[in-house]
Amino acid sequence: MSKKVLMQGNEACVRGALKAGMRLFAGYPITPSTEIAEGCAVQLPKLGGKFIQMEDELASMAAVIGASVAGVKAMTATSGPGFSLKQENLGYACEAEIPCVVVDVQRSGPSTGLPTSSSQGDVMQSRWGTHGDHPIIVLSPSSVSETYYLTIRAFNLAEKYMTPVILLLDEMIGHLRETIEIDDNVEIINRKQPDAPEGNYEAYKAEEDLVPVLPVFGSGHYYNITGLTHNTWGFPTNNRAIAGELNTRLMDKIEKNRSDIEQYEEYLTEDAELIIVAYGGSARVAEAAVDMLRDKGIKAGLYRPISIWPMPEARLKQLAAQAGKILVVEHNYGQYVHEVERVTRDSARVEFIGRINGAYILPDEVVKKAEAM
Repeated sequence: MSKKVLMQGNEACVRGALKAGMRLFAGYPITPSTEIAEGCAVQLPKLGGKFIQMEDELASMAAVIGASVAGVKAMTATSGPGFSLKQENLGYACEAEIPCVVVDVQRSGPSTGLPTSSSQGDVMQSRWGTHGDHPIIVLSPSSVSETYYLTIRAFNLAEKYMTPVILLLDEMIGHLRETIEIDDNVEIINRKQPDAPEGNYEAYKAEEDLVPVLPVFGSGHYYNITGLTHNTWGFPTNNRAIAGELNTRLMDKIEKNRSDIEQYEEYLTEDAELIIVAYGGSARVAEAAVDMLRDKGIKAGLYRPISIWPMPEARLKQLAAQAGKILVVEHNYGQYVHEVERVTRDSARVEFIGRINGAYILPDEVVKKAEAM
């Protein structure tokens, strides 16, 4: 069954999270993500869930981790400085393999910056914000409808791969209102539970899919949870062989499942001689620019990564070789463009258009830059 509703992007995030089974939200209000906290505060009690406004963003992330360890699907939402504050505990969740969803509705920065203005300045922080080499999945929607479905997908991926997943919105999408069609017939994935006898189970002994089956804490299986490098029982170790095996597996459980995780969309790329790369809110601008360029006789196409990390780079390499010219559009001073340059190397000329004053990039500006190429 499906129905059409008028909804804001942040509201769609709440709706998708509830559909996915989220039953705890812990957060701290911050523009432009506050509507997510407000929506969870209203809706969660109706479903037997819990909303907690914590004293700060560090505690919010800790509460989410605790709830998830106890078997509850949990989420937090933030922006800018709040996302920075969550990074230490986010790294803990990566190392301890605790599934959860972190929503970052990006705004202009650094520091307090322009709290009500759109930005895509957290792209690299979403990948490398916490210290050390760690796996992460980051999804970026470009419409209200996609926000709903990608929020569900974020929970599904978190539960399937036992990892934090970041939903990277920007203010443009978070505060946009659109009519969307909600389909209740969507797949919901819940984490696996062990079928081994109680008291003799190595929780972090992952099988062929590289993903551990971690018992809900208190269910009868005993294991240790720590942010330290640990053995298959969860206990800390300085053994370098064990440390190497663990940390390599953490990376490989994402890297070797790219075909399941990666997601992208193309628009008019079949004969494109110029590829515009854009994601999130910027992709809407880029799509309009592609239409305008086509009207001018310029064969432009759009490549939109939906999974920002891991970057769906195989198809981008093909498009770069086909077109030879790439224009990256993003609301920052240049972040994802460096990844595009890394992937395409010498096969395409890469140029960039961005902005850091809080104002939106307009399609006319993208067209002008493309024409100059």
